[in-house]
Amino acid sequence: MRTVQEHLAACLAAVGPLPPLDVVLPDAVGCILAEDVVAGEDLPVADLAGLDGYAVRAADVAEARPDRPVTLHVTDELRAGQVDHLRLVSHAAVRIASGAPMPVEADAVVPVEQTDFGTAEVAVRTAVVGGENVRRRAEDLRAGEVVLPAGERVGARQVALLAAVGRGRVSVHPRPRVVIVSVGDELVEPGRPAQPGQVFDANGHALATAVQDAGAATFRVAAVPDERRALRETLEDQLVRADLVITTGGLSYGANDTVKEVLAPLGTVRFDNVAMWPGRQLGVGHIGDGTPIFCLPGDPVSVQVAFEAFVRPALRAMAGYAELYRPSVAAAVTGGWYSPYGRREFVRAHVTGTPAEGYRAEPVGAPASLLLSALARSNAFAVVPEDVTDVRAGDRLHCLLLDS
Repeated sequence: MRTVQEHLAACLAAVGPLPPLDVVLPDAVGCILAEDVVAGEDLPVADLAGLDGYAVRAADVAEARPDRPVTLHVTDELRAGQVDHLRLVSHAAVRIASGAPMPVEADAVVPVEQTDFGTAEVAVRTAVVGGENVRRRAEDLRAGEVVLPAGERVGARQVALLAAVGRGRVSVHPRPRVVIVSVGDELVEPGRPAQPGQVFDANGHALATAVQDAGAATFRVAAVPDERRALRETLEDQLVRADLVITTGGLSYGANDTVKEVLAPLGTVRFDNVAMWPGRQLGVGHIGDGTPIFCLPGDPVSVQVAFEAFVRPALRAMAGYAELYRPSVAAAVTGGWYSPYGRREFVRAHVTGTPAEGYRAEPVGAPASLLLSALARSNAFAVVPEDVTDVRAGDRLHCLLLDS
């Protein structure tokens, strides 16, 4: 029997960061940078006006007050995008738009609302100091400076910076493409009527959501019956678009051991009993030309535990993340229960508290029962070590936070 740590190591060894891909900015959103992005020039490239107003010499308006305005001659006007190199003479002003280059000798901008909006002459009603309302050249970035380091996730704020330095494309680790296959004669699609003996395919939808939350792209296949030919053809058809395949169900011992028999000639997949609860038998390996595959059980609660323990870290490794695991906190449990010896138990719990006051973990539902309703109300898994059998109220357990 494998330990949880051994199976996790096998899952991480089966995958690796996807090869970098050069993409346009919209396609980079949600991906991890595979390169250090370096500024090609200063940002800003020159001293720019920080707002609409009048470019002045601060010394010329040092005595300006609301009741004693200083009048300056307006010599010109500058708009954003102009490249004229104007020189400001003493006791003069240039009307200037936000983002326009500052005239030579001008060292401040008077906000337009602090003037009489003059065109030939302007009455300035406030003093300014040198540098006020001016965006200095290279105050944001200097040429040659790393804009964003490899390993950073690209979101809207990062796109704004990349576009500002002129990058239309970047090299990223692409989002893994994950094919999800639910296996079982009894499965029916939610929204359709279920006959006696049938159950709705909760795993396909839940895994698709969890995979997307982990930053990957999902291709969910309609449930496949416990029929070897149908499963083999489905897997072979899906390999063309898969960076990873996840199956759920079809691992029963005996006649319905469909997954093992189908995968045997398609690649190398190892199946083990893993010392954990819930969940037990899991598979990991490669099929086709080396596409990784993870085989999960059919119980929906066990599937979610296995996803958090093994699949999510592997997906993040494929996507180039440095941090693979959910955050965890140590929390005092509010009640006690028996935990099976020799297995790492993942108990559905609701964690509350703060770093200052400490955390409490309230078990949701009976730990030994595989209740989806309890899973839906929980926000963490309280993890019981393999050598602990009696958990008592007040014991502190590490809790894997599911909503972080």
